[in-house]
Amino acid sequence: MPAKVRVGAVNYLNTKPLIEDLTTFAPNADLRLDLPSRLADQMRDGQLDVALIPVIEYFRAGDYTHVPGVSIASRGPVLSVTLFSRVPWEQIQSVALDEGSRTSAALTKVLLHHKHGLRPRTVQLPIEVAADDMTTDAVLLIGDRAMQSCLPGFTYAYDLGQEWFDWTGLPFVFAVWAVRPGVDLRGVDAGLRQARDHGLQRAGHIAWREAPGLQLDAGMCRRYLSNILSFDLGEAELAGLRRFYQLACELDLAPEGVELREYAAPLVAA
Repeated sequence: MPAKVRVGAVNYLNTKPLIEDLTTFAPNADLRLDLPSRLADQMRDGQLDVALIPVIEYFRAGDYTHVPGVSIASRGPVLSVTLFSRVPWEQIQSVALDEGSRTSAALTKVLLHHKHGLRPRTVQLPIEVAADDMTTDAVLLIGDRAMQSCLPGFTYAYDLGQEWFDWTGLPFVFAVWAVRPGVDLRGVDAGLRQARDHGLQRAGHIAWREAPGLQLDAGMCRRYLSNILSFDLGEAELAGLRRFYQLACELDLAPEGVELREYAAPLVAA
């Protein structure tokens, strides 16, 4: 029996529509869940074949392809990527960055530098450390952790999806299904697209199922999945992705010369 295709995904609410009943559509998929930053490391180390990784890690790898048409993106507010700050943007001198984040951490640096002319000191915020305990001016939280947090001691809460869109007029892409070079997905790529379509049809069921465990309102979770996030990767999303890559390169956050290339199944000799 051929080895299964090792698929890595994030165990956040925003990922659930992309992996809903995935093994029904791709029976040869071995699905593994972890933090986005750890998935990127596992891809780099050859422990995964395809993974939903932060887009900055797609560019840092340099030789990945991506499953066409699927991403986690927003065209305005994203709700699950928030910079909580004690001071306005222009006064930020130190930032704690969520351990699970890499693209959002890079986006924070891009906005601080290119939009506000700042390069504050950054430190890591470990998953097990409460954001309220940090003494930095600002704290970046992502995923369910961002949606669950209020942080009343921080005067400002900046939604980075909204900040990017207001500044550029473009969608922001947070994650794509990246494929390691030389990997044959054996139909799992089609299964990933089918799971996405199926998951979006079941957004209400997913929200109802996941909300109690997250201690979030089911109606808010439904709107988040159905109206806030975009799970497409069309021309507008690709334009936003290329713009982010350009700005990230200018800050040496990614190497230059990396192309966005779609995955194509290897040709079989006749």
